[in-house]
Amino acid sequence: MSDSNESADTESERTTIRSGREFEQEYRLDASEAGKFLINLGEQLRDEDELTISTEKWELPFAFGEPIELEIDFDGVGDPELEVELSLPGRTDEKAPDIE
Repeated sequence: MSDSNESADTESERTTIRSGREFEQEYRLDASEAGKFLINLGEQLRDEDELTISTEKWELPFAFGEPIELEIDFDGVGDPELEVELSLPGRTDEKAPDIE
């Protein structure tokens, strides 16, 4: 099978995560993999108004709005931990009603 057919087959077999569903997946990555993911995510946020996160099994397209919430939480007691959380609101295409 050629690479283009394998890619098309993989994409057609993916589950698309849509609105109306809840989905959560956790990963334990080394710093290099996490950094690569964050760079790719950041480039999509910078350049697009929609992002898509995917694996071989699923894809999650998400049209985001603004403002984006960034939370930085440092816990220096005991085993120090730094948590960085990004919350993206969904974008709506709804228009306000007319005033007459």
